[in-house]
Amino acid sequence: MVTSIHQLDDGAWVSVNDSREVNVSDLWQLARSDICDCDPTDFLAEGFVEVSVACGRVEARIAGQCIGCGTDGVTDWLELGRADPDTGAFRSVVPSSVHVPDRRRRLAAKE
Repeated sequence: MVTSIHQLDDGAWVSVNDSREVNVSDLWQLARSDICDCDPTDFLAEGFVEVSVACGRVEARIAGQCIGCGTDGVTDWLELGRADPDTGAFRSVVPSSVHVPDRRRRLAAKE
C-alpha cells in the first residue's frame, strides 16, 4: 500500500492517507538542535515546512521556536510516526518524549 502524506491548512496539519494525524502547537523536546544552544531544546512547533515518507516512516521539518530562549528556526528531519505499509494505519510518536533531529538528510542534500 502506498502511504500518502500532505501538508494541510498552510502547514498546520500533516495528513497521512487522507486523515489529519499530526498538528502543530505541540512542544517537542530535542536532544540536540542547530536552532539554539539550550540543552535540551524545548521547541514549540508552529508549522510544518516539509514532509516526507519512506518505508512507512513519516518525517517532517518543523518551523517554530525554543521556549527557553525564544530563538526561532526550522528543525532538521523529525520522525512524526509510522504508517503500516499493509494497512495504512498510522502510529504517531509522542512529541513530549526526547527526539533527535536527523541531520543526515540535510548533509546528503548539500553533497
